[in-house]
Amino acid sequence: MQGHFSAWLFKHGLIHRSLGFEYQGIETLQIKPWDWHSIVVILYVYGYNYLHSQCTYDVAPGGVLASVYHLTGIEYGADQPEEVCIKVFAPRRDPRILSVFWVWKSVDFQEWESYDMLGISYDNHPCLKRILMPGSWIGWPLCKDYIAPNFYEIQDAH
Repeated sequence: MQGHFSAWLFKHGLIHRSLGFEYQGIETLQIKPWDWHSIVVILYVYGYNYLHSQCTYDVAPGGVLASVYHLTGIEYGADQPEEVCIKVFAPRRDPRILSVFWVWKSVDFQEWESYDMLGISYDNHPCLKRILMPGSWIGWPLCKDYIAPNFYEIQDAH
């Protein structure tokens, strides 16, 4: 079953894949990384003015990485906000996705964490850096093929 936003994208020739609906009835779409810029602009213009959350996950060891965006359209006087979930899959070899910081500023720390834990580079992010791991840390701890080192360096707390 295709949702109304998916139908609108299809009608206007924008490539995507409908992934159905989440358990709460929220439409979920898959967008390719190179189409993400166009879709971001369309989503914002279409009325999705609030980024509820952004997260990432590793689909499978050696597989693709997914960046997930939960967007909400908040309109004054509307009975209920409109929501959509977008999944952008990036290849593990060179995981690059356009940052949406220039549209939704609240994604700043969420993209930092996604970069730090899974290694997805968000192009055009104003300051992409390690946020949870030390700057010298090698690897991406939440990737399913990550091999944890058998030692941990104790650092001073001051």
